[in-house]
Amino acid sequence: MSSDWQTADTVLSRRTTAKDRKSNSAVNKAARSGNTITEKKYGAGGNTQKAIQKNTANLDRETEELKHETVSKDFSVHLREARAKSGLTQKDLAQKINEKPQIVGEYESGKALPNNQIQVKMEKALGVHLRGKDAGKALQPRGKKK
Repeated sequence: MSSDWQTADTVLSRRTTAKDRKSNSAVNKAARSGNTITEKKYGAGGNTQKAIQKNTANLDRETEELKHETVSKDFSVHLREARAKSGLTQKDLAQKINEKPQIVGEYESGKALPNNQIQVKMEKALGVHLRGKDAGKALQPRGKKK
């Protein structure tokens, strides 16, 4: 009983290299003897994308701009005025609220992303409402309401 792997181990009678096994004559000879199965690979190794992408016309029609919401202009103005009225520099206010001076600068210029915790710290440090309907007015001291 002969095993199948012994009959199909060589394509050519002499010792072959990878280049010899890929040559047209070697592939044809192996195909005639029935020793090989060749599969044609289309786009193999290429960086092709099969997913359906948005049409460029649809992208052109899309007008929505996606941007992060920043602090309002009113908040920036009230912050700047309250800080100037209390005589603090940006660095002093940043030290009072335990934040970096760049954060205070971003809030005053209107470029910062709103963070409720930082805004509350600023309001308490300055003693002024910076948001809402009472913006610009002094904070009421905590205590019993009459």
